[in-house]
Amino acid sequence: MEFSAEQIAEFLQGTTEGDKKVKVNKVCRIEEGVNGGLSFMANPKYEPYIYSTQASVVVVNENFTAQKPVQATLVRVKDAYSAFASLLELYNQYRFNRTGISDKASVHENATLGQNVYIGDFTVAEKDSVIGDNSKIYPQVYIGENVKIGSNVTVYAGVKIYHDVTIGDNCIIHSGAVIGADGFGFAPLEDGSFKKIPQTGNVIIKDNVEIGANTCIDRSTMGSTVIEEGTKIDNLCQIAHNVTIGRSTVISAQTGAAGSTAIGSNCFIGGQVGFAGHITIGDNVQIGAQSGVMSNTPDASRLFGSPAINPKEWMRAYALFKKLPEMEKRLRELENHSKQNG
Repeated sequence: MEFSAEQIAEFLQGTTEGDKKVKVNKVCRIEEGVNGGLSFMANPKYEPYIYSTQASVVVVNENFTAQKPVQATLVRVKDAYSAFASLLELYNQYRFNRTGISDKASVHENATLGQNVYIGDFTVAEKDSVIGDNSKIYPQVYIGENVKIGSNVTVYAGVKIYHDVTIGDNCIIHSGAVIGADGFGFAPLEDGSFKKIPQTGNVIIKDNVEIGANTCIDRSTMGSTVIEEGTKIDNLCQIAHNVTIGRSTVISAQTGAAGSTAIGSNCFIGGQVGFAGHITIGDNVQIGAQSGVMSNTPDASRLFGSPAINPKEWMRAYALFKKLPEMEKRLRELENHSKQNG
């Protein structure tokens, strides 16, 4: 799989500078460039590497002015960073372009498969499941009864999707994710034991959502756990029953949202954030890593700490907290002085 600098420039609607016929067959970082490699430079601090890189083609901003000779062929575009992201997407499309149904897969006779679907070895698709056009289901995936998977979806190896889950178009679900397991619902009894509450709902994942590796999204007790369009959830996250997450929200690794939490749209949530159950987080909220969110949060809030408060207030409180040992020492000295002179 090779592309010439000329083909890359045409795809990106850019221009070439240097040998437009040179070909690349791999991608690489500019500081680790190799012959036949394609790289990019968007940040000026990486400029020194462009004069020494062995990469064959480098994508740069159209206003870049070289201060020394450049060995690589340059492809000039308006925005090198977003252009290279488009190239990586194209690269992946070619690299992972698989089709066909493995004879080692188990697809129920009542399952419905779209056109150009790939299903890998030892994948199971149960009764009344639906897999849309151009979707790719890698080996050892389990797809339960009445699961609906849209078009252009990628489900990587080892994902488990329980019954009645709905997944929209253009979604990506990474290995080890579990979608639709029972929510954590138990009723305490008088004898101290717990009775399991049946989880009769489902999970609905809208279009263009990405779910990280080993993330769990639980089905609702009743109704639906819902992830709205465009949201991105990192690895090792826990989304509990009846949680709703709005559009285009980004959630970093090891975050946990307890049952019936409602998280708004366009939120940025750092790693290891914890949400108490039955609270509402507004739109455009930013939450720092390791924060503990205990109560409702209005739109456009910024939070940090546990319990989470305004970051400036938290930093002021932390400045005092660091001084507590010294303050305690001084207080004891004052107490001793008072006793000795009492």
